[in-house]
Amino acid sequence: MSAKHPPPDSQEQVNFGYQKVSATEKTERVGAVFRAVAKRYDVMNDIMSFGSHRIFKRMVLHMSGIRQGHKVLDLAGGTGDMAALFAGVVGPEGAVVLADLNEDMMRVGRDRLLDDGLTQISFCRAPAESLPFQNQQFDCACISFGLRNFTDKDQALRELLRVLKPGAALLVLEFSKPTDPLLEGAYKAFQTLWPPIGRALVGDSQPYQYLVDSIRVHPDQKALRQMFTDAGFVDAEYHNLLGGIAAIHRGRKPMDAHTAD
Repeated sequence: MSAKHPPPDSQEQVNFGYQKVSATEKTERVGAVFRAVAKRYDVMNDIMSFGSHRIFKRMVLHMSGIRQGHKVLDLAGGTGDMAALFAGVVGPEGAVVLADLNEDMMRVGRDRLLDDGLTQISFCRAPAESLPFQNQQFDCACISFGLRNFTDKDQALRELLRVLKPGAALLVLEFSKPTDPLLEGAYKAFQTLWPPIGRALVGDSQPYQYLVDSIRVHPDQKALRQMFTDAGFVDAEYHNLLGGIAAIHRGRKPMDAHTAD
């Protein structure tokens, strides 16, 4: 099914960190970033967050409201941390679709998840701005630390609204803006360590410099909540984690929403 809104013009200028590049170039550059780090992605996440990202993801799971037999979309699911958590709840009667544009990241996740016997997880390579799913297919959708990498965040949110069932929730776990200036200063100082750590462990500092830059230009909590509302979600809210270093955003598709096939 095609999207109701057209994808961004390939020459439209969008953010790649602090740089302005075409939509096509951003897609290519983000792809290169994650191809470079795919094999060590999970190790670096544990190091940079001291393991806290795993706690945050379990909080997302508890806020999702999913039950046995539900169908869940894990968008930008990468190496499959969230998909594995969802699979444990929906059970063998349910289904989890892990969708991502980066084949290298999904390959790492696919090998691990299938080795763990999680056969209710399927994999789909697709752009967030034009999802290949029919309307009203999912009981829940999630993006975990992936939204800031999208070429067109507003279009992606509209697509997620389209594929969710009425009343279903979208949860976005993402880096955000610390609410305390002292914490923000300390956090920025800590971020300066990420590129050299990346060079030491992955052999390339550039992906982690992009990570730092992409966090700093990403919309803050209130702006992202407004983006949820503008896309058509209701009851949009956010919950700060670690003083706003990260946040969980949640919105719901209106019960009276009707999207024509």
